[in-house]
Amino acid sequence: MDSTPAPPALTPLEPGQRRVMHVAALIPSLLLTAGGFGLGMVLNDNLGWPWWPAFVVVGLVALWSVAVAPRRRWQAWGWALAEDELHVGWGVWTEVHTIVPLARVQHIDVAQGPLERAFGVARLIVHTAGTAHATVVLPGITRETAEGLRDTIRQHIRGDPW
Repeated sequence: MDSTPAPPALTPLEPGQRRVMHVAALIPSLLLTAGGFGLGMVLNDNLGWPWWPAFVVVGLVALWSVAVAPRRRWQAWGWALAEDELHVGWGVWTEVHTIVPLARVQHIDVAQGPLERAFGVARLIVHTAGTAHATVVLPGITRETAEGLRDTIRQHIRGDPW
């Protein structure tokens, strides 16, 4: 039998992050909808086809990407801080569970863009020793939580002998 311990239960992201994801999806969706309208007009001018089917199809895809996809992506995210590891999970189609050993952390950033500030969330960015994929981003947590995690990880790093 496998004696590997089960991963800890993941804490979901803050609701503000779902709003950030919805708003962030608006601009590409508006561009997609405008492209669908343009495609419909080109098909109408060149082939005599009605303009509205292309607009409707692309518009429905854009609506889905604003109304449905961000909520599904938000629900797929989670995180947990174990004794000596940070667990971050995400992914709707491909589920990813990243485990960051705290002993490998090089430095930690807390970032917050204007949209994140407006909805009360921040990102914890953990840089680890290793390969080109040595950065783990945990979005959608409150600034207080991000700073608390940063301080906890920093204390763990200071406590580890080199």
